[in-house]
Amino acid sequence: MKAIYLEAINSPFVLIEKEKPVAGPGEAIVKVKAAALNHRDVYIQYGRYFTKEYPTILGSDGAGIVTEVGEGVDTSWIGKEVIIDPSADWGDNPRAHGKNFKVLGMPEDGAFAEFVKVRAANLHEKPDHLSWEEAAALPLAGVTAYRAMFTKCNLKAGEKVLITGAGGGVALFAVQFAVAAGAEVWVTSGSDDKIEAAKKLGATGGINYKKENWGKELKTIVGGFDVSIDGAAGEGFVQLVKLAKPGGRIGMYGGTTGMIGQINPAEIFWKQLAIHGSTMGTSQDFAEMAAFVREKKVTPIVDSIFPLEKTEEAMRYMEAGKQFGKIVVSVN
Repeated sequence: MKAIYLEAINSPFVLIEKEKPVAGPGEAIVKVKAAALNHRDVYIQYGRYFTKEYPTILGSDGAGIVTEVGEGVDTSWIGKEVIIDPSADWGDNPRAHGKNFKVLGMPEDGAFAEFVKVRAANLHEKPDHLSWEEAAALPLAGVTAYRAMFTKCNLKAGEKVLITGAGGGVALFAVQFAVAAGAEVWVTSGSDDKIEAAKKLGATGGINYKKENWGKELKTIVGGFDVSIDGAAGEGFVQLVKLAKPGGRIGMYGGTTGMIGQINPAEIFWKQLAIHGSTMGTSQDFAEMAAFVREKKVTPIVDSIFPLEKTEEAMRYMEAGKQFGKIVVSVN
């Protein structure tokens, strides 16, 4: 089979021929139709991920058709169109993953290939309303957004939610999920065009975080937020604390802008805020997210599609940060 290979840290992604995997007990083989990129892939390429096992085939997000199952797996899966839950070995505590937690695409070979071997328990039927590319865009970013927003922050219809960095995959799912749940959605972005695009998805409004005193301006407009969902951290996180209503919740799933600035502790304890760290999700989170997508007919935003052999080019495009939505590679 064809696969995208990462030989070592700082090496390019290259197309190779590799032996097709074989399903063992409890496993299934999926003929990949499309796979999606995540920033995790670039972090691994640069050696900035907690797992470092090279060479490897990356790709945490995949959608395709089950072609083979191993011992103990219901044969009715064969021929079904599926999406893959990329999380494995979460552990017994639903509040936090255990030390053996891992994600598809290092240490186990991922979906940047014509075939991928996964645990059958991680198979979920593809929502019928989604194309292959849309389905591939869903898993990792979708479950991350769902857990942060609903499992951790318990967003309810009618509440006001602020989602930072509209344009990234997780943030856009958070926008779509919150709109579908009946919340009033506001966004931040460094691009006015991305704010306008988020409004077309149902957001009420937004503000460019490059503006001076953007937090004060947004507070004047909105008043405050019940929930904020953030993947940036950095100095901007201070504004989220200031913008939170009493009893507000902040869900943090990333830290792309680095260390958080100085926060007045009184703003946290006097307003009785809850700050929730969140990474990926449990198998229950994933199942609930997939059901929500089916029920609400949420359609993932795909920015661009590259052929498998141009995965390296797709990574550099993602690294530039100009996309609005997910970047997908078409496999078959």
